[in-house]
Amino acid sequence: MNSVVSVTDFYFKYLRSDLVLKDINLEIEKGSFTVIIGPSGAGKTTLCKSITGIIPYYTGGDYAGDVKVLGETTKGKKVSDLAMKVGLMLEDYESQLVSLTAGEEVAFSLQNHGFPPEEAEERTRKALEDVGLPGRESYQLDELSGGQRQRLALASLLAVHPEVIVLDEPVSAMDPDGGESLYKLLGKIREEYGTTFIVVEHRVEFVLPFVTDLIAIKNGEVAAQGKCEDVVSCIYEDAELRPLLPDLWQIKCNMEEKTQQKFALWRSEDEAVKELKARGFGKGVRA
Repeated sequence: MNSVVSVTDFYFKYLRSDLVLKDINLEIEKGSFTVIIGPSGAGKTTLCKSITGIIPYYTGGDYAGDVKVLGETTKGKKVSDLAMKVGLMLEDYESQLVSLTAGEEVAFSLQNHGFPPEEAEERTRKALEDVGLPGRESYQLDELSGGQRQRLALASLLAVHPEVIVLDEPVSAMDPDGGESLYKLLGKIREEYGTTFIVVEHRVEFVLPFVTDLIAIKNGEVAAQGKCEDVVSCIYEDAELRPLLPDLWQIKCNMEEKTQQKFALWRSEDEAVKELKARGFGKGVRA
């Protein structure tokens, strides 16, 4: 496996807290679209912050084990040292916006990394274009909608060209149309640049067309990990994790149990209907 993130025997606890992450061992493959699921408080956000170096070097806390990004340990690294390799967009993305205009916001991260003005200007233009905000450089942040500001936060990451982008609940405040639109954008970026995405998501239905790998976290431990087609059934068997799967995959697993047949990993309702009709389940099945 060509891993871009490798976590080995990793434990972590915040100051004056119990263990939040326990014996985490996982590999994230280059170019994958990995989705992390788990109940509230399972440690998903803490895992994301560990991958990006925020934990433990910014938050403090006790840890053991190792986290490597692109083959280099995060031990002793500042967050800024890792920012060229791995970017993070938190659920509270507004807290990451620090400038007055869209152009200044994107250029800020580039200037911090020492890019010359001409290159920073071109990268800013291209990043805004990539996220669907072309020509918005002079827009004040309060002139942008919530969804546009979220895209702006993503543009600030893209401009640096990190190989790995971590997003924590990126569509939590969006309606279904907004969620689908954002994930289509991420899918396009992954296809164009080969970017590895690691996404914490409760609403997995939005990411069905794009997800390649799943990691399930429960009580601070990895309950399942791997290619979706290999781990969905395992996750379904866990009563606590099952509701986190999209309805389409729950239906698939339920039918497999009842019919003793193996179905494809449906990415859409149309795919499910097509296969069910082909197998003679056509009666009562509508497209």
